[in-house]
Amino acid sequence: MKQWTKSIVIGAPIETVWQYLDGDLEKMQQIMPNVVSNTPVQITEEVVGSVFRQEYREGKRVEAYDVHVTEYKNTPTEKHLKVAFTLAKLFDITAKYEVESLTDAKTKFVYTATNKPLKWFIKLFMVFANDKVVVKFVERVKQVAESNRE
Repeated sequence: MKQWTKSIVIGAPIETVWQYLDGDLEKMQQIMPNVVSNTPVQITEEVVGSVFRQEYREGKRVEAYDVHVTEYKNTPTEKHLKVAFTLAKLFDITAKYEVESLTDAKTKFVYTATNKPLKWFIKLFMVFANDKVVVKFVERVKQVAESNRE
């Protein structure tokens, strides 16, 4: 299993950043443009245990998978969301988004991704995996949140 963690300070209030991570599909697509749908399958009152059917476009192919919420915290100064899903029966993936209010106009964003290959031959490719996707993602969240401040 590989794990990557990146953090960045974003020049926007915590609620502005959070809306892209825990918001509607339109907001989510601004930071994850390849997500084409995010449909609730099961919603729990405490959010943990909720399941969403997500569809992701890679080239001409659309892959569907169920995203399970495994952690959730939403306070005025600290917010966490951790989701887990299996992609193409090849990888177990988790994504954890943590935002912390530093000031009224600055937010710390920490993104942690794990990728566990489910087939022996995929493990070979994981040797060469790097953090490029994770770095691009935190930079994209920063760019979108800072350019769309309310």
